Amino acid sequence: MIFLSPAPYRLFIATCLLFALALASMQAEPAAPPREKIRLDAGWRFALGHASDPARDFGHGTGYFSYLAKTGFGDGPASIAFDDRGWRQIDLPHDWAVELPFDRRGKASHGYRPIGAAFPETSVGWYRRTFPIAASDLGRRISLEFDGIYRNARVFVNGFLVGEEPSGYLGTSYDVSEYLNYGGDNVIAVRADATIEEGWFYEGAGIYRHVWLTKTAPWHVAREGTFVRTDVAGPEATVTVDTQVVNEGHEAASGTLEQEVVAPDGRVLATNRRPLQLAAGETTTLTDAIAVASPQLWSLETPVRHTLVTTLRRADQIVDRYETPFGIRTLRFDPNAGFFLNGRRVELKGTNNHQDHAGVGAAIPDALQEFRLRKLKEFGSNAYRCSHNPPTPELLDACDRLGLLVIDENRLMGINAWHLHPLERLIRRDRNHPSVIMWSIGNEEWAIEGNIKGARITLPMQNFAHRLDPTRPVSAAISGGWGGISRTVQALGVNYIRQGDTDRQHTGFPGQIILGTEETTNQQTRGIYVTDQARGHLAPQEDGTSGGNAELGWKHYAARPWAAGVFFWTGFDYRGEPTPFGFPAVSSQFGILDTCGFPKDGTSYLKAWWTDEPVLHIFPHWNWSGREGQEIEVRAHSNCEEVELFLNGATLGRKKMEPNGHLAWPVRYAPGMLVAQGYRPGQETLTTKVETTGPAAAVVLVPDRPAIKADGRDVAVVTVEIRDAAGRLVPTAGDLVGFTISGPGRIIGVGNGDPSSLEADQFVGSSRSVTLGEWAAPNPAVNTGEVTFETTFDLPPPADGETYSLLLNTLGPRQTAELNGEILYRDADPAHSRVELANTGGKLKPAGNKLRLVSPVYPEWRDREGLAQFHPLSLRIQQAAPPWQRAAFNGLAQVIVQSTGEPGVITLRAASAHLPAAVTDVTAN
Repeated sequence: MIFLSPAPYRLFIATCLLFALALASMQAEPAAPPREKIRLDAGWRFALGHASDPARDFGHGTGYFSYLAKTGFGDGPASIAFDDRGWRQIDLPHDWAVELPFDRRGKASHGYRPIGAAFPETSVGWYRRTFPIAASDLGRRISLEFDGIYRNARVFVNGFLVGEEPSGYLGTSYDVSEYLNYGGDNVIAVRADATIEEGWFYEGAGIYRHVWLTKTAPWHVAREGTFVRTDVAGPEATVTVDTQVVNEGHEAASGTLEQEVVAPDGRVLATNRRPLQLAAGETTTLTDAIAVASPQLWSLETPVRHTLVTTLRRADQIVDRYETPFGIRTLRFDPNAGFFLNGRRVELKGTNNHQDHAGVGAAIPDALQEFRLRKLKEFGSNAYRCSHNPPTPELLDACDRLGLLVIDENRLMGINAWHLHPLERLIRRDRNHPSVIMWSIGNEEWAIEGNIKGARITLPMQNFAHRLDPTRPVSAAISGGWGGISRTVQALGVNYIRQGDTDRQHTGFPGQIILGTEETTNQQTRGIYVTDQARGHLAPQEDGTSGGNAELGWKHYAARPWAAGVFFWTGFDYRGEPTPFGFPAVSSQFGILDTCGFPKDGTSYLKAWWTDEPVLHIFPHWNWSGREGQEIEVRAHSNCEEVELFLNGATLGRKKMEPNGHLAWPVRYAPGMLVAQGYRPGQETLTTKVETTGPAAAVVLVPDRPAIKADGRDVAVVTVEIRDAAGRLVPTAGDLVGFTISGPGRIIGVGNGDPSSLEADQFVGSSRSVTLGEWAAPNPAVNTGEVTFETTFDLPPPADGETYSLLLNTLGPRQTAELNGEILYRDADPAHSRVELANTGGKLKPAGNKLRLVSPVYPEWRDREGLAQFHPLSLRIQQAAPPWQRAAFNGLAQVIVQSTGEPGVITLRAASAHLPAAVTDVTAN
């Protein structure tokens, strides 16, 4: 028997009671699911820091221990004591570069945004967010996951540096389990530095992809821990699964691994079960083959996905449940016959695309990703090359759902861990997507592509990729440097037929897969038919920047059935590379579609020869006042056998269409109507017309769909059209249109497709803070018992649209605040002492305000040291956002409207001088 003296005994009993109460409260809470994945996109604070001046970077890196000397001493915004209430509130995804004004000193390749070494004041951004963790989560493994941060991101949790990631395109996961405050709040701080770019195109800046918090039991399926591949033989498919299971607990774990193949309609088609035992700290990978009878195959026409449900079970308790969407399909590349999906030859009709859209830059909402892919499919594209970096996970999800084939691309070639580790992360993340048919390990690496070093580097990268995924071929895209990479790569990506001889390569390397990874489009500014260099506007090019045009490129690959297909550069225009112009041109003009997704004339050429849908399109527009009697070439893109053209009822001739070609007529301009009639086997099948319009008379708003989800993320893409009195689009209109919105929606971006527009993409408010009074933080090594802050301050006169709020910070555990002789609070804990006072209500005077804060010091040294990280009193100055507006370009503009999360009717209004106002509604369900 153990005898305890009264005092220790009482302490022992009290401790037991507290433990029992805590256990009871944990048991009273609803049981958490075995695995949780929580989106952390909402409720962030953002401010620009500084790339070279620590004082303007909120003092980051200047603390006594800074963030590398000792664990848990993140300083500046990385400190839990930092007051971020003066920062702007945002939701993710967020691209701060697209918010910045254009600057001709910026790099042309990145669209003249003020980002880079010449702009230290706008090249670093800070993000902070607070999130709660339940006491009942203690004992689980909790990870913070970022899908992508541009760039060179440093991540802190509760002041602990948890990791750095130089790449702006790779997802990262940080185990934060031991850093958290269970039963309390926790702080994430992220410093992104976009000073050095990765690509030669617009890349954005900031946390432009999603953030997640994942919770699991210690024994769980590893992150990206399943690899599913399929084989089909007759009526049966074999689903082979590698499953990586990890035990991060302190004790051995045993139970069963169960897997179910679930059909798209929810039926369980097949199951697998095996016993499993792991020692503490052990990781194992198990391989199982599961037979599935008569499965639905994933194809371009029927992109059905199955789900592999992996369950870890201990007795009757589910420990983990991990879902893997996948498709049952086979793919094969034949060097002499092209690409085969499920045994059927499919010609790859693809486009290259950067992650960039009008209005939002690189921070593309998930629904907008799908909008863009649907626009590509409309003209017959069936393939997408991710140029030139790993895409967002949501883009691949959308390709899986819509039936698009994907070349998934690595960012940089090399053989060291710095190069191979990103390639591994790319493949492990994306190898279960049925849409992904090929890995690309590099693009136009001019220093190596034509020499022996390129040949050498390709082989170990290729072998490394095959070890991770033997089911897909490996490609690298080359332009002028033949004879290096082109000798050793499994699938040769040809960038531009003008820069190499595909026939010679096929003859010399008959076992090599060949495809056109980049080819020239009908490079053009949408709606422009006369080049205007001063305005950066480009007429359609017969011989584009990289040589040729879409017709020449398509004819080349269509005539070579041994080639797998072609990807045009590009599907969409994008910021940066304003070839062949400089400032004020800020966007490329290679796109088949412009930055908004509005089609150029070349779209109809590809649609005519990439689809079975009857196509007849004539151009240019017919508004040429001042050019009466002058000759204008009129072209037709069509898949009709013959086309006849009429001007104001008089025939201009009937011509036979060459396969994969186009037709043209010289026409002397006269106002009126051009009409084209298309014939198939001698019968009239299609009619189209182009008319001379009247002046602008109305604004019309056309949403891409009538309803969106009320989830705070879904978007409607609204087309703004300028029409004449007869309801016809005015193809030369440039009216300025203003926008207002009401209901549960917000505008997140505007655009018009003009590659030389210097108008704002976004109209955002500002928030900043200035410190008030002098503050001498106490020496953290000396416990003085009490700390006091006293100051007298004036309020600055508010500027138009500005509002002020006084922000009080916390000095210690029990603070008392007195303002102008009035006690605001007494002995308040930190949660209640950090108050905000607006400059309304009479508590603040224009001048001579007196504030006194008094508190005992924090008992912990670390908390006392944090007092040096902040100022006790600051003034937040907020400026409302300017009104939204955008000029139409050649009759069109675009507004992107996003749900705020509540159901209801979103009403968008448009107003333009001298034109009637327009209204459209979108329902958020």
